[in-house]
Amino acid sequence: MNVSNPNESLKEQMLQSMRRLASSVTIISTANGQQRHAMAATAVTSLSMDPPALLVCVNRSTAMHDLLEEGRDFCVNILSREQEAVSVMCGGKAHGEDRFLTGNWQENRGGIPFLSDAQSVLVCQQDGKYDYGTHTIYIGRINEIQNSHEVNPLIYVDGRYTTSEHKSSKQSVAA
Repeated sequence: MNVSNPNESLKEQMLQSMRRLASSVTIISTANGQQRHAMAATAVTSLSMDPPALLVCVNRSTAMHDLLEEGRDFCVNILSREQEAVSVMCGGKAHGEDRFLTGNWQENRGGIPFLSDAQSVLVCQQDGKYDYGTHTIYIGRINEIQNSHEVNPLIYVDGRYTTSEHKSSKQSVAA
């Protein structure tokens, strides 16, 4: 095992460590009746199966944070490998409504935008939050799910996009 450089700060070392943590790419989307917003995120994870819930971590400096602070429900769109362009647009290349120019966006009955061809679409009711450091951790209680048939997620690791090398097989993983 390589030893970390003692001249690097703990923050710099953590950033380097997180480059090694492969994550599925998601787009968090929401709306408040006047504006829609979407942002790319990898800090998303399951929280509970009963009730079904997710954790979503959002930097306080983002426009998405402002909307979620209003108590808005949101959608977690898990991207496929074909949706890299959507991630790039929602990851900072575009702003505001321009983020919706790429991708097959629709709205659910509640007006929340979602990607109709995402790997999975999980519509969440905001069910709690916790401020920590630069981020707020939002709990989303899932109340609507749409899954595609094929599993081919877009993955982000070491500052670049990739995907799994093989077709997934249905295997049970101990939790």
